[in-house]
Amino acid sequence: MSAILTPIPPLRLGVNVDHVATVRNARGGALPDPVRAALLAAAAGADGITAHLREDRRHIRDADMRRLRAEIPVPLNFEMAATEEMTALALELRPHACCLVPERREERTTEGGLDVIGGGIELAHRVETLAAAGIRVSLFVAPDAEQIARSADIGAAVVELHTGAWCEWLAEGRAAEAHEEFARLAQAATQAAALGLEVHAGHGLDYASAQEIAALVEIRELNIGHFLIGEAMFEGLETAIRRMRHAMAHGRAVLRAA
Repeated sequence: MSAILTPIPPLRLGVNVDHVATVRNARGGALPDPVRAALLAAAAGADGITAHLREDRRHIRDADMRRLRAEIPVPLNFEMAATEEMTALALELRPHACCLVPERREERTTEGGLDVIGGGIELAHRVETLAAAGIRVSLFVAPDAEQIARSADIGAAVVELHTGAWCEWLAEGRAAEAHEEFARLAQAATQAAALGLEVHAGHGLDYASAQEIAALVEIRELNIGHFLIGEAMFEGLETAIRRMRHAMAHGRAVLRAA
């Protein structure tokens, strides 16, 4: 009797265009245009576009979000702090998804995961409000069992696992720490999927780390921005995205071969 094979779920790629806007804002004016980058990314195979509208508008601006919502042919993932201002804008735009992230003005990029437990009733209310408007709510969290359990408790549809620490250990050649952090990511992905959460991952990923984490069957989407925009300066955005998709497919193939 032949074995019944469980289908391996596809792995989506979300491309973050924040740092196209970072370059634009360094000089002022309208170029380079993050919406043009989003359209190129979609044409090259991105399954969705992510943009983080920060409180200080250091890269993406309100007008960018409105244009992205109106012009791109793929789902828009609105990264945002869990504030009244951002919630109001999300309710106006009605993107496909909102990913709630921690935010501090002095940080260069998002540091660590959202404190879902510490967010208490207020965070739960924001999740409920966004979900009631038909917006898919994701919480950007560290691979921590208690934070993931609380994410499920307050009604999030998705958790995005913060891969930044793992990627830093890899970049620094600290193999033991990287191995331990990857084990935490794998355990967190298993836990989240068992709780009914869809599992995404992102922060600091490059071709090699995306390929490796793609082998975790529970993960359904990778969100990657800074690395792809950086590579685009050398080989073009479309080529960088196609190379990333190839790396992800290669990592997923490990599951099929197992």
